[in-house]
Amino acid sequence: MPRSIYATSTIDASLTNPAAWGLALIVIVVVSWFFYRYFAPDSWREWVGAGVVQAFIIALYAEMYGFPLTIYLLVRFFGLDREYVSTNLWSTLVGFGETGMFVSMLLGYAVAFVGIGLFAQGWRQVYRARQDDQLVTDGLYRYVRHPQYTGLFIALFGEGIIHWPTIFSVGLFPLVVVVFTWLARREELDMIDQFGEGYRTYQRRVPMFIPRWEQWRSLVAESRSGGDDSEDT
Repeated sequence: MPRSIYATSTIDASLTNPAAWGLALIVIVVVSWFFYRYFAPDSWREWVGAGVVQAFIIALYAEMYGFPLTIYLLVRFFGLDREYVSTNLWSTLVGFGETGMFVSMLLGYAVAFVGIGLFAQGWRQVYRARQDDQLVTDGLYRYVRHPQYTGLFIALFGEGIIHWPTIFSVGLFPLVVVVFTWLARREELDMIDQFGEGYRTYQRRVPMFIPRWEQWRSLVAESRSGGDDSEDT
């Protein structure tokens, strides 16, 4: 049997595998719960951003555990001729098979876990500051003004670009960045109204999403520390 026919037959068989779709549904629910647990959208703007991320999550894990649509399209319509159609896109295109998938999985998870730590810890810090109606400028906020969004970008990049890239995850990632950049700018207008020149000074001193090169290690270390030693100012 030619490889291209074998590939499409293998992919078609995944459509009738209820266990795979059940696993995809479980993972989507778990990851979505974690995201909404920490993001907790309030305004309609936040719900727009959450909706884009939700679409990213569904598209990513539906392909990872359910139906590999990206590879299916490449095999059927673009003449991709690979035996390892069950692996991710990088290993399929480069031809490293299971080894390539394993390397991209380890690297992708490492990046994603860093992002998850930033996302969760950034949310905890800003939540405590809101409880006291204070401007938080220490902890993770010494390095970037929106560490929770920085963490979200890093986590999605690690999981949806490095570990398991798909047509939809690669296409939606820039949209996620654009939407949350817009959301961050709207939030900062509210912060200026509330804190005035104090927040403008903070804006001039601290980058929005990307820390200075020499601060990356400190940012990651701060996200792992749990922030117990920092105090909101």
